[in-house]
Amino acid sequence: MRFTHSMLGAAALAALSLGATTALAAPASAAPNTTPQKVCGSAYKTVNSAPVGSLGTVYLTYNAANGKNCVTTIRSTPGAALDMSAWIYIPATDQSDGDYGRYTSYAGPAYIYGKGQCVDWGGYIKNVYVQVSGSNCGSLREHRVTYTR
Repeated sequence: MRFTHSMLGAAALAALSLGATTALAAPASAAPNTTPQKVCGSAYKTVNSAPVGSLGTVYLTYNAANGKNCVTTIRSTPGAALDMSAWIYIPATDQSDGDYGRYTSYAGPAYIYGKGQCVDWGGYIKNVYVQVSGSNCGSLREHRVTYTR
């Protein structure tokens, strides 16, 4: 019995040491640590996106199986918590969803049923705001606005 506990303790310590060494040795990366599909769900396909300056990207995704859109804002480089948001609005039905807060990696998901509907969506990171209006409306042209406060 004593041998089993000693072996388990040694194995746990080795795994912890390896994990700490790996974490400390990992190089800094400019790539985000998540994807729209990890945030919204694997059935959601990216149908549109908009850069949030150099800070990240807002993604509009759609799930054809359930007719729902999902929006998430993902930072280019995760780090200290910043003010962030991801939101979506269906003008025809006056329905909306959003996520606002201080996050280290991403804001969202924000979901809404939008099959066959034009959508307005966007988000912000820190002080850079993106708004896309009249999006995914077939032949109609969307309107994009990016601004800094």
